[in-house]
Amino acid sequence: MRTTGLCLIFSAFALLALHGGNAVAAEPLHERIDKLVAAVAGGELSPRTDDASFLRRVHLDFVGRIPTADEAREFLDSDAADKRVALIDRLLASDQFAENMARRFHIMLMERRGDEPEWMTFLTESFRVNKPWDLLTKEIISPSDADPKTRGAAYFYTKRLEKYGQNPVDYPGLVRDVGRMFLGVDVQCAQCHDHLFIGDYEQIDYQGLFAYVGKTAIRRGTEFPAIVEQPLLKKIDFQSVFDEEAQATGPRLPGGREIDIPELKKSEAYSKPPDSKTKFPGELKFSPLRVLGEELPSADNRLFVANAVNRLWWTMMGRGIVDPLDVHHSENPPSHPQLLDELAAEFVAHKFDIKWFLRELALSETYQRSSLLRKSEATAGPAAEPAADRFQVALERPLSAEQLLDSVLTAIRMRSQLPEQPAATEDDPPGDEAGPPADGLVAYESALERFRTALANPPREPEIAVNSTVKSALFLMHDEILLAWLQPRDGNLINHLAKSESAAAGAEELYLSVLSRRPTAAEVAEVTAHLESMPDRQNAAWSQLAWALLASTEFFVNH
Repeated sequence: MRTTGLCLIFSAFALLALHGGNAVAAEPLHERIDKLVAAVAGGELSPRTDDASFLRRVHLDFVGRIPTADEAREFLDSDAADKRVALIDRLLASDQFAENMARRFHIMLMERRGDEPEWMTFLTESFRVNKPWDLLTKEIISPSDADPKTRGAAYFYTKRLEKYGQNPVDYPGLVRDVGRMFLGVDVQCAQCHDHLFIGDYEQIDYQGLFAYVGKTAIRRGTEFPAIVEQPLLKKIDFQSVFDEEAQATGPRLPGGREIDIPELKKSEAYSKPPDSKTKFPGELKFSPLRVLGEELPSADNRLFVANAVNRLWWTMMGRGIVDPLDVHHSENPPSHPQLLDELAAEFVAHKFDIKWFLRELALSETYQRSSLLRKSEATAGPAAEPAADRFQVALERPLSAEQLLDSVLTAIRMRSQLPEQPAATEDDPPGDEAGPPADGLVAYESALERFRTALANPPREPEIAVNSTVKSALFLMHDEILLAWLQPRDGNLINHLAKSESAAAGAEELYLSVLSRRPTAAEVAEVTAHLESMPDRQNAAWSQLAWALLASTEFFVNH
């Protein structure tokens, strides 16, 4: 078997894994994270962020929304020494954590290709019970329809196996996505020859992954996502477009061993043959997908483990230790090799426990760092901006369409006022010909679709960052639903502000509700001046003030 850079990238992790239990040190992981980051920072580290910024950040990361005004007030007023730890634990234990993680992994894994109820139920329940990442991955890449609780996992395949127009099934895209999502390796450009720019990626890496998934198709006649797998009876034949040497491979992970294909005739391929009457797809004696489910999500698969911790790190920190996320190779080394090794070894030692891992990241000073640069003593101005891959400061991240909607609804206290999504009927006219209601009380899913249309990335594009566009800016300025929510009504923020005892009291409630912090004296003065300029239109004045904060950069980023 050849030895490539893919086998050597995480050699330190390999040594740690050999010692099993010795990988877990007495010192907590979050403390080791901070020491390893500081060791290579190359400059001054920002101090711990203030309580208000931490409160907002951890809510957005763990439950997908900003805190309510009451939650913000309670946390900011508390003088308990362990209040940050207590908040982390409370959010991790909440139902909203599972729902938020399901949504975030849906966006990550499906890249805005669409929604499917059983898939979302599968993800949500997996995070609710804190299913280990290796098991969750196995259920996705080797799906079975035997268990109604997990059969929705097949949506990862079925959506990618759909045909678009007259185009054939995009098997190269499927191979690419299995490699990217679960191994951090993008081998699509190695389909016809060795990768031209990445020496570690060879044509056999693509063809070996293709041998696992190239016999899959959508299973028809079910009301849930399901696939069928045809027999793989011989190796995949291939050759480079640059030479005439014939090659062949069985199923094989990048940098890994080739799986032997049993010598079977087509008539011998099934332990239980297909039945057209019952629509039973058959049970293969040798299933490449079943083997993939055993081989890929393994503690011995360094690419799988490193990709997992790198993506979880990115989820919390805004940038991967290997960046971009899906190009792990020897010429794109991790920014913090020893840190990546430590994270990988600990993740394995803790049985791929996602909730434990995220908790350790949240407890670190690296996560809790301020996003503000210190002032330079030499110039009395801001210090030189540090490199993003040093993690000297917290990285600001724009909110996703989902985070923005849920945060807007939380801020202006409108979530409970939106009706449930009405059931569709055959008599419903296509589209929204009548337009949204004047009071803005559309169903939550309808509101979410509006936010996604304006703010989300295009389908099949990795949502590593949210692309700010003129369209999104105009949406925040002119969307009739959003503006309708800012009109006073029983129970909403504008109505509450209009009843404030004073401008100062209203300003505090406004800032706690929208920005999760108390206003400065200057901001209180600005609010007071605006209200005094509109003595006969106080509702409109409060509405304008709330809109100004919702449309601000401070609200739009996770800082």
